[in-house]
Amino acid sequence: MAYQPIENYAIIGDMHTVALVAINGSIDWLCIPFFDSPSVFGALLDDEKGGRFQITPRVTDVRCKQFYWPGTNVLITRFLSSQGAAELTDFMPVEPVNETGLHRFRLIRRLTVVRGAIDFILECRPAFNYALDPHQTERITAGAVFSTEKLKLLLSTDKPFEISKNGVVSRFTLREGDTTVFVLSQMTPGSEWAMHTSNKEAERLFRVTVDYWRDWIAQCQYSGRWREMVYRSALTLKLLTFKPTGAIIAAPTTSLPEEVGGERNWDYRFSWIRDSAFTIYAFMRLGFTEEAQRYMEFLSKVYRGFSGDKPPLQVMYGIDGKTELKEMELHHLEGYKGSRPVRIGNNAYKQLQLDIYGELVDAIYLCNKYGAPISYEEWQEVKRLIDWVCRHWQQEDEGIWEVRGRRRHFTYSKLMCWVALDRGLRLAEKRSFPTDVSGWRKVRNEIYTYILEKCWNPRLKSFVQYPGSDALDAATLLMPMVFFVSPTDPKILGTLEAVMRPPQEGGLLANNLLYRYNLDKTADGLRGREGTFNICTFWLVEALARAGQFKSDLLEEAHLLFERMLGFANHVGLYAEQTGFSGEALGNFPQAFTHLALISSAYNLDKALGTRG
Repeated sequence: MAYQPIENYAIIGDMHTVALVAINGSIDWLCIPFFDSPSVFGALLDDEKGGRFQITPRVTDVRCKQFYWPGTNVLITRFLSSQGAAELTDFMPVEPVNETGLHRFRLIRRLTVVRGAIDFILECRPAFNYALDPHQTERITAGAVFSTEKLKLLLSTDKPFEISKNGVVSRFTLREGDTTVFVLSQMTPGSEWAMHTSNKEAERLFRVTVDYWRDWIAQCQYSGRWREMVYRSALTLKLLTFKPTGAIIAAPTTSLPEEVGGERNWDYRFSWIRDSAFTIYAFMRLGFTEEAQRYMEFLSKVYRGFSGDKPPLQVMYGIDGKTELKEMELHHLEGYKGSRPVRIGNNAYKQLQLDIYGELVDAIYLCNKYGAPISYEEWQEVKRLIDWVCRHWQQEDEGIWEVRGRRRHFTYSKLMCWVALDRGLRLAEKRSFPTDVSGWRKVRNEIYTYILEKCWNPRLKSFVQYPGSDALDAATLLMPMVFFVSPTDPKILGTLEAVMRPPQEGGLLANNLLYRYNLDKTADGLRGREGTFNICTFWLVEALARAGQFKSDLLEEAHLLFERMLGFANHVGLYAEQTGFSGEALGNFPQAFTHLALISSAYNLDKALGTRG
């Protein structure tokens, strides 16, 4: 079976893990029981060895469509063929943990024929531990059990099946009005789930899950334009939240390539400080203060109690707060469409990225303003973070884009160090917290002067990636968004004009999509090319929208750019990290960074359009 395009997938989940479901009804990526657990189905990274769980009609003329049950993360895959029509409903129940206090994975696939009589084939071929661990397959009354030393799964079914290549194959026919249920669940000693799940029980779980998601999204306070896309982005971000700790992952996949056949393949199943801080902003914009507060509690545990001059924060953490995220290559997997290497873990956790301090302090500032006020003890921790920034802001680092080349004085890193000082001063004043106000103001002014004098290129009339460079960087578009300068400051307007030139003229904009930087001018230590960065395009929309409140032509440009960008979402409204030359999705999928930027740009563009009547 050939690889599906990345954009052909939708996701379902239970805030512990996520499954990628292809438009043809195949689950090609699933880690059990958690986001960062080894994969059980990994056909996404090796079509032959990776394992999959597919349900599909046995006809050649089948057409497939997918959509989410309105206001939920329950997925419907519709099969249309000459034999008839059927619907496959996929979801993971969101229920309280059991009496032991432990979460138990459960995936429900309910298949109903709504017209005609259709012959189906089910194939469930797990490949445990990234297809490294062998497993045993056993037939029981309730279905089939797949077992390794570390994990045991039950496939519950009332359909006949055969065991083939250590997987399960079932061929069956359903007629109009018939429904059958397949449940994949994690088994534990003494589990009472070793029985087939009835249609009645599946319907109950469906209703419980639908109610959960609808009750959650009903709390959203956004009522502007593009509400459906904003809601879908919010629901996606919620799916990428790890319920036990409040951590937010960057994406649920690993090693989906930024260039097919290239080496830019990374594991994103961790919680980045930067991504998560921006996600907090998006949640708070929509009124989801509980999610923001839960993540702040997670963060406070990882930075509390540091001392000395060692960096107090890592770039990223495991979803349980783990600090060791050693990068490894899985040489036995061929990678998506032959894109090696396949990596698990991410060595970027050892990098120095100074921008994360500004993003974190800004998130704390917002939570204090719109959520629960921070305590004096928490302020002491924040104060130590800012004092550390005062001593180290002049260092070179790897920057927001995690370059694997040499360190530099990246403009964006200096900008966010300024944000750390600025928000710290605002917070101290607002809450009358004790601190070295004059010392912090002195450093804040030094950083401001540094950026204006050294990071501005008078020949290009633009802020650049680092002092002395002629390379542009989309991250500089955030300057007005963090209130470093006015959105109509001549230097920002010059930067907007520069980045919107085509790449062959030194700019970053191609086909209405923005590259993060120009690879011909930025040595990032990696071979190959990459696609345009979706978050950067949304940043451009927001920068234009903010300036457009005072310049109508820029507002019109922002509006058109946003509408065009919406056209690059996939069939269920999801985005990967990047968009390729032909509009294809590239990079890990779906990416939180992209969806939070969509929310922010939609909010601010709607606000700008509203002020003009």
